[in-house]
Amino acid sequence: MSTLPNNPLAPGSLTGKRVLVTGSSRGIGADTVGYFAEAGAGVVINFRNKEARAQKLANAIREAGGTAMTVGADLTDPDSVAAMFDSIRAEFGGLDILVMNASGGMESGMAADYAMQLNRDAQVDLLRRAIPLLGPGSRVVFVTSHQAHFIGTTATMPEYEPVARSKRAGEDALRALIPELEAAGIGFVVVSGDMIEGTITATLLERANPGAISARKDAAGRLYNVSEFAAEIALAAVEPVPEGNTRYVGDTSDFNGG
Repeated sequence: MSTLPNNPLAPGSLTGKRVLVTGSSRGIGADTVGYFAEAGAGVVINFRNKEARAQKLANAIREAGGTAMTVGADLTDPDSVAAMFDSIRAEFGGLDILVMNASGGMESGMAADYAMQLNRDAQVDLLRRAIPLLGPGSRVVFVTSHQAHFIGTTATMPEYEPVARSKRAGEDALRALIPELEAAGIGFVVVSGDMIEGTITATLLERANPGAISARKDAAGRLYNVSEFAAEIALAAVEPVPEGNTRYVGDTSDFNGG
């Protein structure tokens, strides 16, 4: 595994820590896992159906001297999620960092309520099942977008609105658990980012609404790329919990409220 650009974590700074990043066989999740592994953490690469990519990433981490395991799980299937955590407990004994990166809802051929199933219901189930593996001093990071975080006060593209509303519903449901998490010594941070160049979501949005990405780039001045955004997620897992439990990445001047 060649050294990733933009890694904000010092080598060895996470030695002995155990990290699960959902949806980490590619894209933002894969780079986030890479940063944690380079910092010495043992990482869990979760995938839904990209097993070959997950194995390739894990092998690269091991060849570089790191520790990685791969676990397939459909987050909308509670039994699948339970089996994933059983595997993690058996291999690592617990977790110190959980990054809730996996999301979706723009895929074709899914049930009408799939976005809400994945982005709200499955996220709450995931966190509830993770809590017994997370001890005092551990951290949970939920990854979302400005388009979802601010959907209550700022409209988004019609093509993305169902996903945005489901992501915000998931964020709200997770925030309701903050008192319980804090009582257990578990920190919780929402990372809200602008559109990220090079992601599947950006590609799908551009296909549905040509010019959407360039228009957003013009409005924001610049957009983060995959590795830059992954670096912010990694920092959110180790830096002090910010005010309001929210870390904003990228321009927010075109969004209202929170």
